[in-house]
Amino acid sequence: MTDTLTSVKAIERMPLGLARPGFRGHIDAITVAGDASGTAPGEVERRLLELGFVEGASVEVLHEGPLGRDPIAVRVNDTTIALRRREAMAIMVT
Repeated sequence: MTDTLTSVKAIERMPLGLARPGFRGHIDAITVAGDASGTAPGEVERRLLELGFVEGASVEVLHEGPLGRDPIAVRVNDTTIALRRREAMAIMVT
């Protein structure tokens, strides 16, 4: 039974950067890989945490930019934040 629950949870977990407007969920983890902008992964993680992207926080995708769907506007708890999609890819949500 535990294996079934684990696999279902893995299917539901996705990067916030792939979510479409109207998506609502909770932050599961911050997982920063290398960043093309030249910013160190630790720095990106620190910035996201300072903005309120912490485990368990509720998140909703409000809007996306017209060209390339970038940036996206998200509501984290009661705060609205514009975020680059490449940064949103580091935020895992369920």
